[in-house]
Amino acid sequence: MKKRILALIGVATLSAGLLTGCGSSKDDKVIKIAASATPHAEILEQVAPILKEQGYTLEVQIFDDYIQPNEVVESGDFDANYFQHIPYLNEFNAEHGTHLVNAGGIHYEPFGLYPGQESSLDNIEGATIAVPNDTTNEARALLLLQDNGYITLKDGVGLTATVNDIIDNPYNIEIIELEAAQVPRTLPDVSFGILNGNYAMQAGYTVANDSLLYESADSEAASTYVNVIAVKEGSENAAKIKALVEALKSDAIKNYINATYDGAVIPY
Repeated sequence: MKKRILALIGVATLSAGLLTGCGSSKDDKVIKIAASATPHAEILEQVAPILKEQGYTLEVQIFDDYIQPNEVVESGDFDANYFQHIPYLNEFNAEHGTHLVNAGGIHYEPFGLYPGQESSLDNIEGATIAVPNDTTNEARALLLLQDNGYITLKDGVGLTATVNDIIDNPYNIEIIELEAAQVPRTLPDVSFGILNGNYAMQAGYTVANDSLLYESADSEAASTYVNVIAVKEGSENAAKIKALVEALKSDAIKNYINATYDGAVIPY
């Protein structure tokens, strides 16, 4: 799986001995975090100088999937990750037997429906719509369609909804289930796609300028899908994790998010 190291200005490169050291005081001043490229790693780049002033060195490694960032935290190779919301974290723990916990909520990314072969919802009759296929994000996509009157789901399914829970489909929409990272790449082949916020941004889209539908601030999803710093259980009260979360919640980072992402990322 392709991985990239994010070079952070002013952050020293760790020596091999430091990377392999265990429990030393120097290790306590190094924060290794796995992240998605956009917006998570970009936000962390802004956090690095804040942490440096407190004596911490921030190392960020970018992952292009939703599996490895949790695996490397569970294994202890990384201190934390920053890419996921709580429903996905809980689902991952249940399915993989991991022991990851939320150390702090940082931001929210509205889901949006973006044009593919079609650029207007006037053409939604018989449309193909690509959606993420993991349980929590698929439900979120389906709820967006339901909230806008395009499908009806079984009562009570909420954030567990799948295509099997669609009980009314008046526009004869065909739902195409794909791994989340594949949805933006598939837009030329489908009518529309519903994208996670980070993948939309990586593809050059913003909610304000490009989406045809997006989650409202008072939607069930908006109150649920907060992106968090995840750590292995027992590490959430470590001094360096608390410093990381505090820096991410600072006014400087909130101002950066608001000024940079055009409503596609909202501070929590």
